Amino acid sequence: MDSLVHNAGVYTGQRILPVNVVAPYLLTACVDRPKRLIYLTSGMHRGGRAVLDGMDWSGARTTGTYSDSKLFVAALAAAVARIRPDVLSNSVDPGWVPTRMGGPGAPDDLRLGHLTQEWLATSDDPDARTSGGYWYHQRLRAPHPAVHDERFQDDLIDALARFTGVQLA
Repeated sequence: MDSLVHNAGVYTGQRILPVNVVAPYLLTACVDRPKRLIYLTSGMHRGGRAVLDGMDWSGARTTGTYSDSKLFVAALAAAVARIRPDVLSNSVDPGWVPTRMGGPGAPDDLRLGHLTQEWLATSDDPDARTSGGYWYHQRLRAPHPAVHDERFQDDLIDALARFTGVQLA
């Protein structure tokens, strides 16, 4: 497999952590090392809390917000870039686009929403061959500080490994 784009997401309810965080973790751990991994996050990750205590990864109860989940997935992408230097791993903010989740009043251009993922998944452009970045419309942006905090990354990976019983090698 050349590229894997982790694009599934939910905005509200008990499924936030299982869908937005646990599923990408498991796919990353179980799929035989694609060359490129792209994780969809959101500008809302900046409002996330870098707190793992008390998170119910099963979704039996709602313990994390959408912003928390997108912070976690951006940190997961950065951790994979560090742990697997042979894999290009990045997170992408597609913008607030008019989808069923984003709503009809979302201000970003739907046509631009997918371009960065496609570019990171296929391009030989040197910028697209960067790993560990947080991207918005093909430009690197500064993410929440916790995204590049290696201790937070390791704690997140450990929490997900304990919950799933699957190690990220």
